[in-house]
Amino acid sequence: MRISGEERRNRIIELLAQADSPISGSQLSKKLSVSRQVIVTDIALLKATRPDLVSTSSGYILMHASNTRRVYKVRHTDLQIEDELTTIVDLGGSVQNVYVEHKVYGTITAPLQISSKRDIQNYLKDMKSGVSSPLSSLTDGYHYHTIEARSERILDEIEDALREKGYLIETRKAPVIYEPKNYSNI
Repeated sequence: MRISGEERRNRIIELLAQADSPISGSQLSKKLSVSRQVIVTDIALLKATRPDLVSTSSGYILMHASNTRRVYKVRHTDLQIEDELTTIVDLGGSVQNVYVEHKVYGTITAPLQISSKRDIQNYLKDMKSGVSSPLSSLTDGYHYHTIEARSERILDEIEDALREKGYLIETRKAPVIYEPKNYSNI
């Protein structure tokens, strides 16, 4: 018996919500007995309403509000920015921000919200436009990123990869982030 497109997309979300690691389009197509192209179309439709659905080179993941976070202190050249961000995103991480600790100005933070290759390319395009330069240029390449992922295991993999590439200086536990309370329904 064939299931409707809506039922199939709901099943995709269920499978991703239960997964501990990314699920590839091929795996989803086998589990749901449809072609890979049907899965690609379903994912595109889901992404229109599900900003928590993220594509990685290893497959698809759902980012959850209960995601784990870590802060990585890193150092690299401007030419290595793309490699650093791609390493993080490909392993299932989302780069929430960048900040530097300046000796005169204190902590300077900028939100990034980079969780896909498209986000990386948009960021690099903005940097290459010459309008601005990376915050790390203020601190001789040293900077911090708050990285979010679905599990500690993914954060461990990201940490190992950044260390292997020579970018990682240190790791910190990310501070608890408190979301503003919604008072709109009072």
